[in-house]
Amino acid sequence: MMETLDIRFTDIGDDWLRGTMPVDHRTQQPFGLLHGGASVVLAETLGSSAALLTLDTEKEVAVGLDINANHIRGVRGGIVTGTAKAVHLGRTTQVWEIRIEEDTGKLVCVARLTMAVIPSPGGAPGNLRS
Repeated sequence: MMETLDIRFTDIGDDWLRGTMPVDHRTQQPFGLLHGGASVVLAETLGSSAALLTLDTEKEVAVGLDINANHIRGVRGGIVTGTAKAVHLGRTTQVWEIRIEEDTGKLVCVARLTMAVIPSPGGAPGNLRS
């Protein structure tokens, strides 16, 4: 889905991850606004990827339990930037807040993602830090 929607990771920290997504024909709803589902895809992509970066994926991985999103402002074009920041990094659960902003820095969406930390089924595919 990242390739389809042109989601790109842009910055990384110890407990956060940032990425972008264009607002265009792939991510707009019929009235020309950023589709709420596309915002949720960006939020979950950033939050779940950030969660994996905090773990030794040879031993454990994170899988989504719950996501919710509040859509604050409509966007018709340009690029939106999401930042996933850890709220809680526990032994069995993680909670991430993802803030999505438009080009001018105005808040578009805020989401909260809860992840379960489970034993790895043999290591996660790929290396997100590459």
